[in-house]
Amino acid sequence: MQTTGARVVTPEAVVLDVQTAGLGSRVFARAIDGLIQAAGLFLVLVASGVAAASSNSGFGTAGWVVDLILVTLILFGYPIAFESLWRGRTPGKAALGIRVVTRQGAPIRFRHALVRGLLGMVEVLALPLVAVISMLISPRDQRLGDLAAGTIVIRERAAGAASVPVAFFPPRGWESFVAGLDVSGVTAAEYETIRSFLIRAPQMARLPRANLAVRLAGPLVGRLQQPVPAGADPELWLACVASAYQRRHGGPAMPGPPPAWGPPPPAWRPPAGPPPPQGPPAWGPRTAPPAPAPPPAWGPPAAPPAAAPPPAWGPPPVPTAAPAPPAPARPPAPADQPFTPPA
Repeated sequence: MQTTGARVVTPEAVVLDVQTAGLGSRVFARAIDGLIQAAGLFLVLVASGVAAASSNSGFGTAGWVVDLILVTLILFGYPIAFESLWRGRTPGKAALGIRVVTRQGAPIRFRHALVRGLLGMVEVLALPLVAVISMLISPRDQRLGDLAAGTIVIRERAAGAASVPVAFFPPRGWESFVAGLDVSGVTAAEYETIRSFLIRAPQMARLPRANLAVRLAGPLVGRLQQPVPAGADPELWLACVASAYQRRHGGPAMPGPPPAWGPPPPAWRPPAGPPPPQGPPAWGPRTAPPAPAPPPAWGPPAAPPAAAPPPAWGPPPVPTAAPAPPAPARPPAPADQPFTPPA
């Protein structure tokens, strides 16, 4: 029962690593379903024989029509009904722990099951060798019915840990920056690389983790032409890009309360350690320096700015005239004496 890995990108831009069901598990599941169908056909034949024996006129045309309808439902309607109503499972698939999903990882609908059933009548019952060759050639173990319907068969019970989607919520305090971040130039491959780094970052040493974040963020910043705020380290900026990418493609916008029936989905968390130094980052385009703060009104008045030196590229300044010396002070006039006539 060999299984191969497959990577599924959901409509919410969440990448899931799943295991496709191999040829062995699907053959055993088909054998179980075949036994159930054979039992149903045997019951139909027994019921027809009993009806023919108990009828005086024999088994007429109406009986043959009923038998034909029942046989068609058992052979053709059995897989379609179960896969449509049981989220891609039949009794045989459920026993082997496999089920049918779309290529995006969503449950299949009636149209998917109908296409698989139509081709399965010819491919599995009439030409089983074609189905085997198709599964051996396809990288996702798909037979012709799966290729036509856009479905894959995955394993629900695997030895490894179950795959869960990872949601990148905006870091605390950066919600407005994420809302205005333009990630239209980020490709799916670049997002997958960023996602893989952010998931594996907690298990990495601090220095290689920081170097790899710079290597991923540097070229992307230069190509997106997005200003980098002061105090944003490369890993934090990559988390903002991943969150904005998920929001652009219909992913979660804001974190909600954790469900009461199980643990919440994993989310990226910033690295533990001292906060990054404030100031414009050295790995991206620099932002304009902030304007100087005005002097406070509650303290002593600020000293007047020093006079700027005369520029060297213009005419020399006109010398100012020296101030005139002060005039000497005149002595005070003598006081008038009273007139005395001569004797």
